[in-house]
Amino acid sequence: MKDRVAAAPPSAYLYLVAGMAVVGAYVGFSKVIVETVPVFLLATLRFGIAALAMLPWTFPRGGLAIAWPLRGTLVAESFFGNFLFSICMLSGVARTSATAAGLIMSMLPAAVAVLSLMALRERIQGRTLVAIALAVIGVGALTLARGAAPDSGDATPAGNAFMVGAVFCEAMYVVLGKRLTDAAVGPMRISAWINGVGFALMLPFGLWQARHFDFDRVTTTLWTLIVVYAIAASVLSTWLWLTGLKHVPASRAGVFTTALPVTSALVGMVFLGERPTIAHGVAFVCAVVGIALVTRRR
Repeated sequence: MKDRVAAAPPSAYLYLVAGMAVVGAYVGFSKVIVETVPVFLLATLRFGIAALAMLPWTFPRGGLAIAWPLRGTLVAESFFGNFLFSICMLSGVARTSATAAGLIMSMLPAAVAVLSLMALRERIQGRTLVAIALAVIGVGALTLARGAAPDSGDATPAGNAFMVGAVFCEAMYVVLGKRLTDAAVGPMRISAWINGVGFALMLPFGLWQARHFDFDRVTTTLWTLIVVYAIAASVLSTWLWLTGLKHVPASRAGVFTTALPVTSALVGMVFLGERPTIAHGVAFVCAVVGIALVTRRR
């Protein structure tokens, strides 16, 4: 595959960083919501709110113009990137700290690179491999320091396992999204359809949990946070990421997913009272250097 990094406009990199930064922020803040709202119900509310907000892009003037093979890709994109990712991510943050959850997802660049090589046959350049290795080093530092970390008491093996599952679901989302953007499907159209499919998939589970949930526990402030979470997670982050992904190969775009753990960890430290450790600092440095390697022009 031709090396397209030099040809990518700087705005594409900004879109990618901003898209994953939004994801990282809601990974951190969602820990507050899942303390009151169960996982399946929250995911159903998220997709339902987003699907309503994006109705104008679901059925635009001119009817259905998406080819059948691409519709299958859209369903797979929603299944992995919305349905399974939401289950894994929300279940994970409910069982571990926001800082640890975000930094575990530093494995995303490596997962995206492997899937890009297998599914898209993308050639991975040397600088990209170094950036991927740095992301893995960051996760390794976090793992080795886990026992002594101040917030490790809130982390459980099950929570970390769910977050690992979220990593590979998000990697599938990146690779499938690249197929869709290469096929000239607009970012807002993709976002609208995958939210609609995600809502249909999650609805039975959400209704099951809603039967036993006391909605009086949800305050006005929490409802506001849920709406903001839904728009940020299912509309804003998707549009930003897919807009940037049009101009950057998936394997290199995967390096920008390090903006997710950086932002998530910052949310945990600034808003949720989680204390940073040396391992977190190592992960931050690895993320920044990795992004610098990929965006540096030859």
